[in-house]
Amino acid sequence: MPSINYALKYSPKVDERFKLGPLTNALISNQFDWIGVEAVKVFSVGTVSMNDYSLTGSARYGTASELENAVQTMTLTQDRSFTFTIDRKSEQDTMGTMAAGAALRRQIDEVVIPEVDAYRLAAMVAGAGSGNYITTTPTSSNAYSLFLDLQEKLDEKKVPIGGRIAIVTPAYYNLLKLDNNFIKASDIGQNMLIRGQVGEVDGIRILKAPSSYFPENVNAILTIPVATVSPVKLQDFKIHDNPPGINGFLCEGRIRYDAFVLNNKADGIAYLGPAPSTT
Repeated sequence: MPSINYALKYSPKVDERFKLGPLTNALISNQFDWIGVEAVKVFSVGTVSMNDYSLTGSARYGTASELENAVQTMTLTQDRSFTFTIDRKSEQDTMGTMAAGAALRRQIDEVVIPEVDAYRLAAMVAGAGSGNYITTTPTSSNAYSLFLDLQEKLDEKKVPIGGRIAIVTPAYYNLLKLDNNFIKASDIGQNMLIRGQVGEVDGIRILKAPSSYFPENVNAILTIPVATVSPVKLQDFKIHDNPPGINGFLCEGRIRYDAFVLNNKADGIAYLGPAPSTT
């Protein structure tokens, strides 16, 4: 048998992984300014109880007490970074598939954005109002009634109906679709206005995100965006061409961000999942 060396050919196309882009931007508010500072203090002002008006005496409205307030301090804690190198040989001998710009974009899409999304959802669950959770396991026969129960939690806390939005896991969304009661009440459209929106029910937009973005065993979060603020103070991504000691590229990135639930708006968040930890 003659010895034959067969040629190999590598495609210049990269087998890219799937990516979703940011999914939580619609759930948060940017009403505060962190420019020049790492912490913002927010005042909340209390109220007083009602009295029976008296027809006699000098304090007919009741005994006056000084109105109290409280201060919530929101300090950015997340200062995250990444770095990697691409040697010039790797860039030259892989048919352009190791291009630094594409690699940096891939890192942002597949690592940075999902981390911020997951952090925000965890902050919402941790900051949800007292008792604003339902621990019942969802099924195809109760998924919609549980969604209504979440709405009731917000209703009882006087949270405005307008502007509410829900984000759910794919598994819970599938249970909703299988629930006959949901099918009768839902209004699923094809022309969605925001990324990730898969439908709406009772006028509430429903977004879907991978279960890995949610805290463990949390299936759905119902919120009103003004309840959560999530500043991204710094996004700095760089490509250094031939930095000292490296013949090639050095890619670096840094992002400073956080997420906070406002004390007086925590009642605007309810979720389907385990009770808060008491430890």
